[in-house]
Amino acid sequence: MRAGRLDPPPHQSHPARASCPVAGCRRFGPVRRGVMSHRSVHRIALPRAARGASRHHRRVLARQEKRHVKRSTFRDCGRRCVYCSTILGLDITTLDHVFPLSRGGTSAPGNLVAACQQCNQLKGSLLPQEFFARYPWAGANFIRYARVVHRTLKRGARRAVSLAYAQAA
Repeated sequence: MRAGRLDPPPHQSHPARASCPVAGCRRFGPVRRGVMSHRSVHRIALPRAARGASRHHRRVLARQEKRHVKRSTFRDCGRRCVYCSTILGLDITTLDHVFPLSRGGTSAPGNLVAACQQCNQLKGSLLPQEFFARYPWAGANFIRYARVVHRTLKRGARRAVSLAYAQAA
């Protein structure tokens, strides 16, 4: 023993296993029956809330989260429809999934934009490239007003709009 330091206790080899892969390891020792696991020692059991109350609480939290996402998306898109660029109010704004959920999109903030009801229905479940090829004016507005959309979606919009205008000319 050195001054101010304690030496670790010496490891003993297993009596049951002389050929342990790690010399002196205590991990592969014999299983002791009736001894409590150390993993559950620090867990605390809390009383569970009533089922109806917890379901209601989850519903309220989901509603608040959706409202928060809608407000932040509305603000990030400049309070305009990203397709037709009309100025919107929060009450008539709809959230549009740029890459539709039916085609494997997500509800991540980089995939959500603010749109008016007419443009949202016009787009439907079209992919961004398909929609912007049909309506290049919507793609031009999308490039301008969709500020927090994932950059691959913006690149695809830029490509589709330039191709649509090149084919029209």
